[in-house]
Amino acid sequence: MYPALPTINLIAALAILAFSTACFAQNSLPTLALAPFSDSDGDTARPALHPAWRLTGLPAKLKVPIAKFEVTSAGGEAVLQISTDKSYGVLTHAWQGPAPAHLAWRWRVTQPVANANLSTKAGDDAALKVCVMFDQATADIPFLQRAALALARTATGQDLPSATLCYVWDARSPIGTSGANPYSARVRYIVLNGPGNPSGQWQTQQRRVADDFQALFGAESASTPPIIAIAVGADSDNTQGQSLAYLSQLRWLP
Repeated sequence: MYPALPTINLIAALAILAFSTACFAQNSLPTLALAPFSDSDGDTARPALHPAWRLTGLPAKLKVPIAKFEVTSAGGEAVLQISTDKSYGVLTHAWQGPAPAHLAWRWRVTQPVANANLSTKAGDDAALKVCVMFDQATADIPFLQRAALALARTATGQDLPSATLCYVWDARSPIGTSGANPYSARVRYIVLNGPGNPSGQWQTQQRRVADDFQALFGAESASTPPIIAIAVGADSDNTQGQSLAYLSQLRWLP
């Protein structure tokens, strides 16, 4: 069991989930499609983010800068460049439905967060993470975590997701490391790339999301709940560091 958290820490921990509930209604897609990062209708010389991807940061009262998410070109394709400088940011794409068979993407980190440590609050930073948010039944959540989630929903005025699974590129943890976010057990992670992967090289990932949910949340829910959003995050606010990473071809596969 995890103890209830002070309100400000809980809001910070769940800021990766902190997007408007209106985002669900406006951008949910009934098919397997995820919008590309680039808005092809924009200026091709200065490509903009597709409007389906919504950028959020930490609550304004915490005075933490928002990480930069920019569309750039690499190897002849449009890719998402994510940079942090003592900052925090999340791109969220609403998507509702049962988990498709696979979530796939390509990513690389050229500058990891030097002092990140996913197991501690002081080190809870990452140069890049891909997260899946679920509408887990409240009755399945342990009592203290359920109370903490209710507190966060009241404090933010938003219907925050009840379970979030994050795939992380981390500079410290061995590949395959998994656990709960040190601020909130409603956010859990798996390290897919780490110290064994040279920085600056593209890596391809393909995950069975339902299997990963069961590995991390299966003790609470026997079946995988519906998905409500996909998110891309990066932060270096806790360690006061910097990072640079890239992401492309994020997509569902049947």
